[in-house]
Amino acid sequence: MDTKQMISLIAAELNISLKQTEQTIHLLDEGSTVPFIARYRKEATGMLDENQIREIQERMQYLRQLEERKEEVIRSIAGQEKLTDELESAIRNATKLQQVEDLYRPFKQKRRTRATVAKEKGLEPLAQFILTVRKGSALAEAQKYINEENGVASAEEAIQGASDIIAEQVADDPQVRTWIREHTLKRGKLVTVKKEEEPSEKKVYEMYYEYSEPVQRVAPHRTLAVNRAEREGILKVKIEVDPEPILPFLERKWIQRESTAVDILKAALEDSYKRLIAPAVDREVRSLLTEKAEEQAIHIFSENLRQLLLQSPFRNHIVLAVDPAYRTGCKLAVVDETGKLLEVAVVYPTPPQNKVKEAKEKVRSLIENYSVTIVAIGNGTASRESEQFIAELLKGMDRDISYMIVNEAGASVYSASKLAGEEFPELDVAERSAVSIARRLQDPLAELVKIDPKSIGVGQYQHDVSQGKLSDSLQFVVESAVNYVGVDVNTASPSLLQYVSGVSKQVAKNIVARREELGKYTVRKQLKDIPRLGVKTYEQCIGFLRIAEGENPLDNTPIHPESYRGVAALLDRLAIQPDAITSEEAKEKLKQVDIEEMAAQLGMGMPTLQDIVSSLLRPGRDPRDEISKPLLKKDVLDIKDLAQGMELQGTVRNVVDFGAFVDIGLKNDGLVHISQMRRQFVRHPLDVVSVGDIVTVWVKEIDVNKGRVGLTMLGADAVR
Repeated sequence: MDTKQMISLIAAELNISLKQTEQTIHLLDEGSTVPFIARYRKEATGMLDENQIREIQERMQYLRQLEERKEEVIRSIAGQEKLTDELESAIRNATKLQQVEDLYRPFKQKRRTRATVAKEKGLEPLAQFILTVRKGSALAEAQKYINEENGVASAEEAIQGASDIIAEQVADDPQVRTWIREHTLKRGKLVTVKKEEEPSEKKVYEMYYEYSEPVQRVAPHRTLAVNRAEREGILKVKIEVDPEPILPFLERKWIQRESTAVDILKAALEDSYKRLIAPAVDREVRSLLTEKAEEQAIHIFSENLRQLLLQSPFRNHIVLAVDPAYRTGCKLAVVDETGKLLEVAVVYPTPPQNKVKEAKEKVRSLIENYSVTIVAIGNGTASRESEQFIAELLKGMDRDISYMIVNEAGASVYSASKLAGEEFPELDVAERSAVSIARRLQDPLAELVKIDPKSIGVGQYQHDVSQGKLSDSLQFVVESAVNYVGVDVNTASPSLLQYVSGVSKQVAKNIVARREELGKYTVRKQLKDIPRLGVKTYEQCIGFLRIAEGENPLDNTPIHPESYRGVAALLDRLAIQPDAITSEEAKEKLKQVDIEEMAAQLGMGMPTLQDIVSSLLRPGRDPRDEISKPLLKKDVLDIKDLAQGMELQGTVRNVVDFGAFVDIGLKNDGLVHISQMRRQFVRHPLDVVSVGDIVTVWVKEIDVNKGRVGLTMLGADAVR
């Protein structure tokens, strides 16, 4: 398959034009990043979005790797002098790796099998005789192969050896493997039975102790649950399928009419299926189920992570963060509006110390001394007790102050990292964690990029999927979010800068080092002098880097410098002075622009002009500001306070295949099952809610002993 054929295949698969596909691949091959292409090459790609461009990138990479594997296979078979024109054509026309491997299977070097042993005894001609005989007796023919020296003591042993050869030949047949694999996928069942008692009293896998479900209907999260239980030794798992249609299929394909060795062949075919094919297909089907489940789990994690990263920041607030704990006490950290650390402390309001009075005095003094406006409480161990302590304290204070529970997943990973050590060498691990909690509230994106995305903990079964694929997907999500928002080059950390399109870790460090040495950047073009930031990197990154209050107002917009001349021409036609682009008069003129007509006059693409006008209308805009801010709290809710039918507001904390977990102010999040999201059919919870959404819910079920709350979004009448 040459490049043109690859492009045609990808275009057909993704339902986009050949030109769009070809142009996108060309841009990727010359070193352009996905965010850059999506934002600044819309005319070339026909307005493809990031996900479409990434799909093209991944498919092209797969097809190129597939071609490399085809060449390896063809060379290997040719080296054995067994390559035919028909076989080579079949390999070259394959569009999936599985097809190539099926075709290669008969020619692979195998470990010693019953068939290879039989071949060493010289029984291959007998196997061929049994497959083709129409006259004569296979048993009589087998007499010729009795040879004590070769280990063939009888005609029956010779026939058994020949049958082993036939069984392996059948199992290696590509058409046989494909047919049985597809039949098993359509008709097979995933069956699980209990193998060992669960160590946990919660009986997490109880529903799978005696469980059966058609392979086609197994939900991705159930596949991953079963896989984990199997690894833990709790379950025995297999794929079951009725062999009745399979054996007749093999007989039709392998037993010739008028054969005189029907009984021998039937036995060999049954052995081939049960001993060789079925176990292999079982593994292949399980692998396909797992691959599908992993793709879904990674997709969910990625979607949730994106929404978490793009949560609205709480700007211009002085924050007191509480990292809850029992024995070691609650670590406190106060940070100013810019995230600068002002003070750290530790109090012991929780068991076993219970020094509530002293803790109140310390927290009250921090709030008053620094004019704290929000308290951020981590949701880890002792969060519930810490929340009660803070709520009671705030009630007695004569000031307008609220608190919020902040998801601290990954904070401990960051606080123990080399990066945190370099940032706060004088603080211990828990104190760094408190600072991170405060900054997460102020700017979730800037803080969360310091943490390995896998440690952030939104999604399902993220530890049970391919960690390589997960890392690649999450890396893409973080890059997408960072470039979507844009980065202030004068305040960003190296951790944030390294996710900007085209910027490496070293270049990110160099950008900060230059800033610390020579002061703030005043114009974008100063970045051209950064070591290792070459022409290509500058092209890729500069549109995503912002300079607030710089010399050129355009440097604080997503407008790429390559379009500055076009902007100047636009402003000239509209009689807008460059230093007046933020005025109301300028905005009114920009709103009246006929994009199609003006693009033609300027010789500019319509998508590019549309983006320029949008950017000029809202310079310095942060798209996260348009997202609803998380709910602030002033009092504690106890599960005992709940009643069926009670209406509440909550924040979506996590979305999984079967529903969404919503923070309604309890220690544990409540669950809105997928069936309780809409009265119409819901394909997936992500179609209804996202992480960070503020939703109205009603209490449907309460289990005080297990601390579980079932919620509905369908209204109070859905509770009855």
